[in-house]
Amino acid sequence: MRVLTGIQPSGDLHIGNYFGSIKQMIEAQNDNETFAFIANYHAQTSLSDGKRLSELTMQAAIDFLALGIDPQKTVFWVQSDVKEVLELYWVLSSFTPMGLLERAHSYKDKVAKGIAPNHSLFSYPVLMAADILLYSPDVIPVGKDQIQHVEITRDIAIKFNNEYGEVFKLPQYKVDENVATVPGIDGQKMSKSYGNTIEIFSEEKKQLKKIKKIVTEQVALEAPKEWKGCNVYNIAKLFLDEEGCKELQQRYERGGEGHGHFKLYLHDVIWEYFRPFREKRAYYQTHQDEVREILQMGASKAKEVALPLIEKVRTKTGIAY
Repeated sequence: MRVLTGIQPSGDLHIGNYFGSIKQMIEAQNDNETFAFIANYHAQTSLSDGKRLSELTMQAAIDFLALGIDPQKTVFWVQSDVKEVLELYWVLSSFTPMGLLERAHSYKDKVAKGIAPNHSLFSYPVLMAADILLYSPDVIPVGKDQIQHVEITRDIAIKFNNEYGEVFKLPQYKVDENVATVPGIDGQKMSKSYGNTIEIFSEEKKQLKKIKKIVTEQVALEAPKEWKGCNVYNIAKLFLDEEGCKELQQRYERGGEGHGHFKLYLHDVIWEYFRPFREKRAYYQTHQDEVREILQMGASKAKEVALPLIEKVRTKTGIAY
């Protein structure tokens, strides 16, 4: 089974990225044919600083490798290194009704949050469809907020296939119901766009400062606390097994500890969980030429898969003559 995922290099990776998609991809690469790309074209919808985008692309590559992406098991590349995705994006645009894009939740949400409503943001789902269809995956691991984009991809592919025959494979989305939507420090979905993230590789003092900002209820120290719906608990449970969750629940219910204690506990849990990843990241940080070689090798493999598909599209649509 072929599994594909992508992530934008528009800022530091956070635990929402990790539990929402990266962890699934790392686990999937052991038993599946996996494809993972750094979506630097997509990042341009919210980032115009070219130098910063270049830096963040390398940072994302290093972070992916540190977190467990194995280039021997996973085709791992930068989106812009396979230009055929832009060609397919344009072709698919002719099969994308305006109403389909106007109904996209992501566009509305981002504009409501103050992101400029430009064409790239509006047509984001079409480029995402090209990202997916170009590599003919079976499964796309996503968070709940991305389900609609996979459904849009399927709608576009069906319209194309109805016109030209069975060219595109229709992908299925996969959501881990337990961790599909990771809460941020304000209780909303954790997102770089909303500025409510807890970064994976930040300095320890900065991480603790972020965690202390998590929104919680005002409850007396000695009083029992409600763990259901508590932002601190809902983040901590991602790192805990069943026994660990029960122990934390009991601490809430006993009283005698404030939310500040639980925030300190959360910091310790997160810091220890990512300790081995930080050590691996330090290696790649000082061996960036090796990272570039890995990405170029991945782009070559991705092109081998993409070219037969794009040639078929060119032939069917008359681009080839």
